[in-house]
Amino acid sequence: MTKTNIILPVAFLVSTFLWYGCYNNKSDTKAQKTDSMEQKNNPSYSRTDSSRLVLSDEEWKQRLSPEVYQIARQKGTERPFTSKFETSKEIGTYYCAACGNPLFKSDTKFESGCGWPSFYEPISKSSVIYLPDNSHGMKRTEVECGRCKAHLGHVFEDGPKPTGLRYCINGVVLDFEKAKEAEKKYSGGK
Repeated sequence: MTKTNIILPVAFLVSTFLWYGCYNNKSDTKAQKTDSMEQKNNPSYSRTDSSRLVLSDEEWKQRLSPEVYQIARQKGTERPFTSKFETSKEIGTYYCAACGNPLFKSDTKFESGCGWPSFYEPISKSSVIYLPDNSHGMKRTEVECGRCKAHLGHVFEDGPKPTGLRYCINGVVLDFEKAKEAEKKYSGGK
């Protein structure tokens, strides 16, 4: 094989990867400000309603920021190492940014080094849905929100004990509430 036969495919792959990363993340700063914004603009957002949520694509577009919509509804992926939650050690609960469904407790979060927030277990069996994903020439298991079916990320079998699982989740589709804030809210502000 000549150098040209090797360089051209490699150059194509690198340029495709760079384009894809830029396309999915036009503004990392905007993507990181979705926590409370999604709640304010989305009348379907609830941290207590566990009923299934089915909306049209147009309704989701109106209710979600472009960054959350791209990942949650279009199955996009944020660039690795850009999520404010990736290395966060705050204690609390992670929710679906699209609908408010409780997904993960911070005590199940761990440092995986993969570039995305990683958890070894969801809050409950109904918190997430599992789907086969054979895109991009890979066999993976996609993870969706159990309430609104928003794309969250993927689960892999290379996590820590006790489950051995690694839920690799896009931080853009996560909302977080600190434990003390949640305690105040649910105990009447005491």
